[in-house]
Amino acid sequence: MLKVGIIGTGRIFDLNVLGYLNNDDIEITCLCNRTIEKAKQKIKQFNINESIPVYSDYKEMLDKEELDIVVILLPHNLHAEATIYAANKGIKGISVQKPMALSLEEADKMIEACNNSGSILSIFENFMFISHIKKAKELIDQDYIGDLSSIRIKVAIGAKGGWDIPESANLWRKDPKQVGGSSSRGSPVLLDNGWHAFTLGWWFFEGEIEKVFAWTDEYHGIDAPAYVMWKCKENKEQEHVSPQYGNMEFSLMPEMKIPSNYYNTDEFIEIIGSRGIMKMNQGTAIGNKMSESEIFAPIVIIRDGKVEALSDFKKDWKYSFINATKHFIEVVKGNKEPILSGEQAKYILKFNLAAIKSAQDGKKIYLSDIK
Repeated sequence: MLKVGIIGTGRIFDLNVLGYLNNDDIEITCLCNRTIEKAKQKIKQFNINESIPVYSDYKEMLDKEELDIVVILLPHNLHAEATIYAANKGIKGISVQKPMALSLEEADKMIEACNNSGSILSIFENFMFISHIKKAKELIDQDYIGDLSSIRIKVAIGAKGGWDIPESANLWRKDPKQVGGSSSRGSPVLLDNGWHAFTLGWWFFEGEIEKVFAWTDEYHGIDAPAYVMWKCKENKEQEHVSPQYGNMEFSLMPEMKIPSNYYNTDEFIEIIGSRGIMKMNQGTAIGNKMSESEIFAPIVIIRDGKVEALSDFKKDWKYSFINATKHFIEVVKGNKEPILSGEQAKYILKFNLAAIKSAQDGKKIYLSDIK
């Protein structure tokens, strides 16, 4: 029986806890939240054992509890501190909410602490477990559309339709010191929401990134709309049919309702290969009315003069969290490797920080210059 402690019981807890529930070899033995009453409400909401202790100080929790897994769901500026403390307590599995950290220096310290203690560090990334996105990756790895040349990731940020999140819950995201990114205004889009897009861009290409150019505006205190372009490094040992480029677009829709059980955001991905085009429709809001339309099938493939639509998938974002958590449990048991290790997440952080610096400086940034 693996004993699990969760630090942070805000809104994202509602999805991260699901994979630990109704699991014969998992027991949630403690929770931590700055406001204890909120944590107790979650215990009732998810039918967790009401006798478990609830802490307001994660250090006290880690000092007193014997845990196999700790889940860190804290503001970004606390990720490194909490990870290092957990590693020093010898906790076997440490799952950290994205982004990994605020800086590469913090990331290095997290990796070092986990290496020294033998702890397994995994940065939680559910988008790699969305069923149709995972299937798309499998098809791409099977050379279904040939050698990849470009990827476009579009993130549509609506104004309503999802969770009703009180403004007070998002105040920390408006503090550059807590959210990270741009030193002057923070980067709640690129470094927080955008982390998923940076991860997918890296994951699909599976190659080193040479340079990045980004542009961001500012709307009601957030770094959007935003546009990021990047070029993969050319490798003589693994030559591609054509150079590989990618772009991400974070679009604001301040009058748009995006019906969703979660955030009023959705994602659309298009990948072009040497023999075909693949489109992935929806992510966060999958399962809404759009999902019922044949036009927006989860996967659409144009290849060999034909169009294929793949629709037989579970259409609910929560399953990506459940499957990501189950994978991590198998990692802690020694049966699998982390889907996003500390070193891999550090590289994505480097990619992300390069885009933020590009937007600040107004010029292309080489990843080799990000230290």
